[in-house]
Amino acid sequence: MTGVLSQIVGGAFLLAGSFFLLVGALGLMRMPDVFTRMHAASVGETLGGSLLLIGMMIHSGFSLVTFKLLVLLAVIFLFGPVATHALARAARYAGVEPMLSDSPADRLVGAPAAETATKDAQKARRKPTKARRKPAKKKAGK
Repeated sequence: MTGVLSQIVGGAFLLAGSFFLLVGALGLMRMPDVFTRMHAASVGETLGGSLLLIGMMIHSGFSLVTFKLLVLLAVIFLFGPVATHALARAARYAGVEPMLSDSPADRLVGAPAAETATKDAQKARRKPTKARRKPAKKKAGK
């Protein structure tokens, strides 16, 4: 009876993990900008992958395989969000601005007001950083 119960519980974790990975993949395709896509992928990867690993641990029983899966789970929990954060910071440094809006009509994908507001906001907020500044010209004779 215990074997059947562990198979059912492990299968439920595997199905739940597959569901969250699928939803994360759909979010990756459907979201409008790079930051929301990163969020969908990160949540799907962390939660879906973790549930899959927990389901595999339940299926494998107590063995060396379980310990290896637990180490993998720790790696996913630690480095998945860190990698997503690093990608988001790199995107911000490269000049990618998040889609921000004040009105519900501007949130519609493809609405001209949203595109115009985003482009205007990007132009207004873009300031040269130290890496982008041109070096000062030296005066002749000195």
